[in-house]
Amino acid sequence: MKNYVAYLITILGASFWGLTGLFVESLNQHGFTAWEIVSIRLTSSSIILFLFMLLFSRKHLHIKLKHIPHFIGLGVVSIVIFNWCYFTVMEQTSLSIAVVLLYTSPVFVAILSKFIFNERITKGKTVSLICTVIGCALVIQLVPLGNISIPMISIFLGLLSAFFCALYSIIGKFISWHYNFLTITAYALFMGSLFIFPTSGLWQKVHAFQTVDVWVNVLGIALISTILAYTLYTFGLAYIESSKAAILGAMEPIVAVLVGVILFGDSLALLQILGIILVISSAFITVFHKRRKIRIKGGRFNWRKVLSSLKKVDR
Repeated sequence: MKNYVAYLITILGASFWGLTGLFVESLNQHGFTAWEIVSIRLTSSSIILFLFMLLFSRKHLHIKLKHIPHFIGLGVVSIVIFNWCYFTVMEQTSLSIAVVLLYTSPVFVAILSKFIFNERITKGKTVSLICTVIGCALVIQLVPLGNISIPMISIFLGLLSAFFCALYSIIGKFISWHYNFLTITAYALFMGSLFIFPTSGLWQKVHAFQTVDVWVNVLGIALISTILAYTLYTFGLAYIESSKAAILGAMEPIVAVLVGVILFGDSLALLQILGIILVISSAFITVFHKRRKIRIKGGRFNWRKVLSSLKKVDR
């Protein structure tokens, strides 16, 4: 697969995350809490995905016991605990602050990828990271707000949400060397649902599931904002660097803002438009880069090194 196709698929997956607010807002109006919505999201998604794989792709349901901790890490740490930190910051401060703190995650991914996968932190990546953080801050109108008091615990939890979110790219990249993207997504969601469902108390709200509107939103958040989003993003991870995927993931808040403008009649300020341009620019800087030339040292061509590099790319 060509890298540009993988970039596009990754951006598309992140864009589907940006549609989450459509379904969450409606479920909130039906009386569901944030924790309950996360439980609905993971449980319904894992059920749908496993049924799909049982019917059409059984061979991808097999995993090795030694990799179960990786799936637990993806499902529990990188999805459930990340969501808890993220929603807690929203409650303590605001959505704007929570989003900006969350989108420091590409910085964590770049640093972790440097030490774990030996990915280079290039000038292009550095510029992209800066554009991403500043752009997100402008899009959600955190800047400029003047003097604002943010509790230290909120900053800490916000950075934790970014770190746990970053771990999805790191663990997902590693496990993508061993499994199909459907397998990774299915078991990550399943492990997350096993952890959160027993604590959600959803069985006490059976009456809330008796309306068609609730089921439409449950299917929407499961199929579009979870299954499609995570499978496409995980698919992209198999072909591009983790740090680049994390930067491209910043398309999520852009889509969320555009949904507000198109569907709910929200207006965009000049600084928000500038923020969108910065985030999109960071994506272009990430995608379009000069190809490095292979140097021949000592007059001999190192075929083993080249083949080794190609194998890593193919993975």
